[in-house]
Amino acid sequence: MGEILVEERELVIPGQTLAKGMDLLPGYGTYRDGEEIISKVTGLAKIKERIISVIPLCGKYIPRPGDGVIGIIDDVQPTFWNVNINSPYMGVLLLGEAVNEFVDVTKTDISKYYDIGEIIYAKVLQVSKSGVVTLSMKDPKAKKLKGGKIVRITPYKVPRVIGKSGSMVEIIKEKTKCHIIVGQNGIVWIKGENEALATKAILLIEKESHISGLTEKVCKMLESELNEGKD
Repeated sequence: MGEILVEERELVIPGQTLAKGMDLLPGYGTYRDGEEIISKVTGLAKIKERIISVIPLCGKYIPRPGDGVIGIIDDVQPTFWNVNINSPYMGVLLLGEAVNEFVDVTKTDISKYYDIGEIIYAKVLQVSKSGVVTLSMKDPKAKKLKGGKIVRITPYKVPRVIGKSGSMVEIIKEKTKCHIIVGQNGIVWIKGENEALATKAILLIEKESHISGLTEKVCKMLESELNEGKD
């Protein structure tokens, strides 16, 4: 039988042996060396059935089809937009994936739909072998995000910000009375009554994502700040 040498969510470093045994399998962020499973990166150990993985604590966003991302329009071409998606790869939003109506590009400046500097929430449609990331606005949640502010966090911390079944981000929304959209690419859009406090909570989660009892700590911080504001 294999032997697991780390605990769930334990902080591990590159080269650290996480488990031994051929009946255990290396997952993301790990590799096998003989009978040992070893970490490739600094991150948090994840154990799911027989698979040992490491969730990196830092790194660039690598797009995957189906991801919901927040992007900033970087350039407008006659039939598509270049979109900054906080990744080594530029997103491309084709006209056919942006609007449902027919557009005569010989007579229409498509910046009337999306212009440079505007913020959108889009879905990753596909990623080519050459790294071209095709985006789509043809999703019920996809839309232009007007006003508010954006906060950038480490993409691998996104699940912690969202929480189980969205529990963490819902707490922040409720306490701060803000609309919050979290992109899988590590960009968070915030708009509402207390954007500064919502930002503080999100950055606290990013900083202390590896500790236990984080939900309670975030709740206490939010309540303390809100009570101070009433004085």
